[in-house]
Order: sequence, then structure tokens, then C-alpha cells
Amino acid sequence: MEITGKIKHIGEPQQVSSSFLKREVVVTTDEQYPQHILIEFTQDRTDLLNPFQVGQPVKISINLRGREWVSPQGETRYFNTIQGWRIENLVQQSMGGDPYQQQGYNQAPPQGYQQAPQQGYGQNNPQQGGGFNQNNNSFAPAPNFNEEEPDDLPF
Repeated sequence: MEITGKIKHIGEPQQVSSSFLKREVVVTTDEQYPQHILIEFTQDRTDLLNPFQVGQPVKISINLRGREWVSPQGETRYFNTIQGWRIENLVQQSMGGDPYQQQGYNQAPPQGYQQAPQQGYGQNNPQQGGGFNQNNNSFAPAPNFNEEEPDDLPF
């Protein structure tokens, strides 16, 4: 899952225990009713927040985590956390370039990234009536398009 918005707050790293480090960031979404979402980065991923500042537009990849806790009195409670694992600066992304060279990536691209397209996809094959043209990132016009034909769309 992903959350986009502007950074509202970046917390300092917190050493919760001898083996657990966390750092929190609050992102305000850009919606009709903006939400202030607290996202937790843990362990070595706390360093991903270092280059970012309050007010920057970002996209954060998250996982939802839930756990059960039973109190000494036998009461069961449930807790949820939103855990971040990647953060991207949206300003850099809009400037183009390889997204895996942008800030926030500390791992190799997923398998299949920048591989040659499969047969029939991403190839402008005139025998098949066009297709996606990789040179100008657009689709070729339909060879048999007739604007006079009525469509059955409800709008």
C-alpha cells in the first residue's frame, strides 16, 4: 500500500529497547478531508527519513501490522501500526529519471524492472494494428476507427 501527502512532522529516532529502534513521521494527505497519518519506520529503515524535511511531498510504501496483547488481568487488546518501508520524494519523481535512483530506495529494483517487453506488449506492430509506441510513450491510432459508429457507453 502507499500513502501520499506532505510531511507534517519527523520525529527523532527512539531506542525503544536494546534491540528495537523506531522513528515516526506524520504525513498529511491531500484530500477533501486531509488526514494526518502516523507512520513508523523501524531498525535500519529509520535512516531513510534523514534526507527529508517538513513540507516535502512524499509517497510512502507501507505495511499494516496488527498484534494481540493480553493484560495481566486477562483482558485481550489489539493494536495496529502503520509501518513504512520506502519513501520517495514526489518533487524529484515529477522531474523524471529512473525512480530507483531517487532518494528512499535502498534496495535493488524488483525482478523484471527494465526488462524487454513480452511479445505483443510494448511493441508497435503494424500487422497487429498498432500498439504501444515506446519511443514517444503513446498508443498508435486505431487503424479502423470510425467516428460515425455509435457507442453503447452510458455517458
